[in-house]
Amino acid sequence: MNVLVACEESQRVCTAFRERGHTAWSCDIQPCSGGHPEWHILGDCLPLLGGDCEFTTEAGWRHVQKGRWDLIIAHPPCTYLTATGNRWFDISKYGEAAKIRYKERYKAIVFFMQLAMADCQRIAVENPVGIMSTAWRKPDQIIHPWQFGDRAEKKTCLWLKHLSPLFSTKIEDRGEKNRYGQSINASADYARDERGKAIPWNDKRTAVIRSKTFPGIARAMAEQWG
Repeated sequence: MNVLVACEESQRVCTAFRERGHTAWSCDIQPCSGGHPEWHILGDCLPLLGGDCEFTTEAGWRHVQKGRWDLIIAHPPCTYLTATGNRWFDISKYGEAAKIRYKERYKAIVFFMQLAMADCQRIAVENPVGIMSTAWRKPDQIIHPWQFGDRAEKKTCLWLKHLSPLFSTKIEDRGEKNRYGQSINASADYARDERGKAIPWNDKRTAVIRSKTFPGIARAMAEQWG
């Protein structure tokens, strides 16, 4: 299969498909952190969505994609889409900053829909619980890492096109909680500080780590959709 994993710098999903013999490419405006720049397209994913394209990877590999992709898996940025940020849209309280945030949300919705409506027969778009359930439609499935072998609770919504919902592969406990009842381990590598203490889920240091797909979910995508 020829697979495009859009908005993925971690290469978790890309690598899972590669390990199973598929030709998968990650694409993001950030350099990859997954250790395989030869599989990573550094740049905008939109020109690639329809297939029939050429690109050069971060490592300098040149590739020609003939025809449409067999599968697109997309992880659009959730900053302005997630329900956890709803309080920042209060114009009466935050004024101009909230108005700017509304404009950014609109752009984020448009980008999400460009991914979801790409010219590809099989598409999965991933995001947290948020505005897309009302701006477009409810997700086809909501999963957690603990259903796929990782000790963490983190609601992950999947909007699917011609794909079956993922079935659980290994049930784990839901991991550690902080005093607010939030999952400490909802950061893909269970981030720890220099003393080995778990870094809080809302710490700025974990912003990138928390956006990474958990390994168990990545494996399930490759095994069940590949």
